Order: sequence, then C-alpha cells, then structure tokens
Amino acid sequence: MDNPRLASRYAKSLIDLSIEQNKLEAVFNDMKMLKSICGISPEFVSMLRSPIILADKKAKIIAAVTEEKTDALTSAFIHLLVTKNRESNLLEIASAFIDQYNEIKNIHLVKLTTAVAISDDVKQSIVQKVSTMPGIGTVELEATVNPNLIGGFILETNNNLVDASILRDLKDVKKQFLNNEYIHKIR
Repeated sequence: MDNPRLASRYAKSLIDLSIEQNKLEAVFNDMKMLKSICGISPEFVSMLRSPIILADKKAKIIAAVTEEKTDALTSAFIHLLVTKNRESNLLEIASAFIDQYNEIKNIHLVKLTTAVAISDDVKQSIVQKVSTMPGIGTVELEATVNPNLIGGFILETNNNLVDASILRDLKDVKKQFLNNEYIHKIR
C-alpha cells in the first residue's frame, strides 16, 4: 500500500542521520541497490508486504540479501523498519530517499523513451541540451525503448512531458476523424 507521506518522513530522517555521520554517499548507494533488488525481484517485494510472514523471518531474509553489501547505518535503519512493522514500505522509502538525495545534490532525472535504441552520442547530446536549461544542475538520463511509439520520442523532465512520437500523432488524427472536425469546417 502506498504511503508517500510516511516514506518521505523516514527518508528525510535517514538523510539527516547519514549527513550527520558523513555517510550520505554510502547510504545513497545502498538505497539504489535496495530499489534495484525490489525492481528485479517482485517476490522480494511480495515478501516484504506479506502479513503472513513473521517480522523475524523477514529480518533474516533481508539480512541474507543485503549481508555485507550495505553500510552499518543502512542495516540499522532496515532493522528499525522491521521492528516498527514498516518493512512493507522499504521500496517507497528507498525511492523517496533517492528523490531527496537528487534534490539536495541538484541532480535532475530525465526519462527518454524511444522506439529504437539510441547511440551513446545521441544520449550525450540530449544530456548536454537539457543541462543548458535554467535551473538544471547535473542530468541523469534514463533511456528506455518502447517499440509501440513507432517513431519519435517521449522526454520527461521536471514534471514536463514532450511527446514527439508517431503514436501520439496517429492518436490525434484518429481523434479528429472521430470528432468529424472537418465536416463542421466545410459548412
């Protein structure tokens, strides 16, 4: 169950503590690792959210997965989450931590979706172009491929969406035909 308010508060507390202990980068890498584990393994997320599995079993499973891969602060934080029965929110907390870290470091995530894979040169030119926008610091590009776009691209940054795909153009044309916009203009 999504609880962005709770995730934001726990993430903020962890950021403050990691800054205080000079472990921000280590904890950030741990949160990225946890988020990738949750993205790769839906079974792990199901285990975290399962009300049937006891907390001590969850703690052992999490410890086995993250053993000697995470900082002591991250391990203690995860133990706290399990103790407080908040382990089901681990993915949301990790995502909120990453978002808050990016905000602190002025890193902007740019999502690019294309119909075919693009070269590293094109990716680099997009990063350079986006980084010239006002208020943009460091740019982190996330490129994905969606063949349903047919052609063109979709670019998302700073809550802005640029949809220059053929699929969107075809949907616009279909909508115009369904609305019979041209018949009204003839009369």
